[in-house]
Amino acid sequence: MDRSGAMLEVRGLEAGYGSAQVLFGVDLAVAAGRVSTLIGRNGMGKTTTIRAIMGLIRPTAGAVHVQGRDMTAAKPFQVAKAGIGLVPEGRQIFPTLSVRENLIATAAQHSGTACWTLERVFELFPRLAQRAGNLGSQLSGGEQQMLAIGRALMTNPRLLILDEATEGLAPLIRREIWACLENLKAEGEAILVIDKNIDDLIRIADHHFVLEKGRVVWQGSNDALQSDPSVIDRYLHL
Repeated sequence: MDRSGAMLEVRGLEAGYGSAQVLFGVDLAVAAGRVSTLIGRNGMGKTTTIRAIMGLIRPTAGAVHVQGRDMTAAKPFQVAKAGIGLVPEGRQIFPTLSVRENLIATAAQHSGTACWTLERVFELFPRLAQRAGNLGSQLSGGEQQMLAIGRALMTNPRLLILDEATEGLAPLIRREIWACLENLKAEGEAILVIDKNIDDLIRIADHHFVLEKGRVVWQGSNDALQSDPSVIDRYLHL
């Protein structure tokens, strides 16, 4: 993958929890306007990688750069201000705020980025417009995921990261989420996505990174992954 002009570049990333090391020299990059995936079985370090990128845990080695800026030791709010929007595993919306309040709470604008507004989010997710006055706790799981995506977009990110984009969602809702991501890609949004639905990922992704026990053991284009079924059999099937 050509890393020149990368929106996000991670090199030699090592991190863990206490004395338990989870990541061992992770390298990955996401180019502007491209969709990359971080895939692998459960427990291989995908969420830990995202947490280290976002400043939620401190890397013990390696570097994280956002548009060329060193963000390795940055705090989460600094990473967000640098232009990364996170849709976390478990959604983590504000349950006692309304849909509208959840969205307004994260609204921000970065220079040079198209402005996401309530109207644009409601256009992307009509279900949220219908539920604008409902509390976060009153939404279904699928609606909460839509809200989590909308909330991240309201930060006007240069890169959107989704950790388990469609986990636990009904098939109809999953289709709506993937359609949303296709629309965002068509608008030029850079996206890094974690998900278990390989067939859906293949439909929208440009590049893939496969994690195995905290290491990137394979990376390549969408065409390369589809032409080598052994990668999926070896690293992704349970």
